Amino acid sequence: MNGKNNIAIGFLTMGLFMAYGFLLIYLRDFAPGKEEWVNSYSIGKHFESRLAHVHGNLFAFLNILIGYLLLHFQDKLQNVKIISWLALIGLLMPVGILAEIYLGISPIFVLLGAIAMTAAVLWLGLAFYKLKNIEG
Repeated sequence: MNGKNNIAIGFLTMGLFMAYGFLLIYLRDFAPGKEEWVNSYSIGKHFESRLAHVHGNLFAFLNILIGYLLLHFQDKLQNVKIISWLALIGLLMPVGILAEIYLGISPIFVLLGAIAMTAAVLWLGLAFYKLKNIEG
């Protein structure tokens, strides 16, 4: 894996979390009991669902960016496959939030995804810092 999957999965994930945003708009503006949903803005499922929406799009964008950089600099960077996989595993964070909200699953996936994405970003940053020549 050299970044192509990060780009493809990043765009697909972004599309899904953008669509999830429409559900959040529905719950806020049109759903029966919308007042209760609006009043729970900073607590419970409302807060967690907004976290999932925002982090889902952020982590999707990070995968697109990381994938592009890995493809473009794959011959000059070390550990491309590991960084690519860590960024993809990072998507467990927002998906884990949704699984926690809707399925009652343990937040372990949130933590694993957050750690993986942080590691991918730091590792890629170090790889670019160590890069001596970025021509071409």
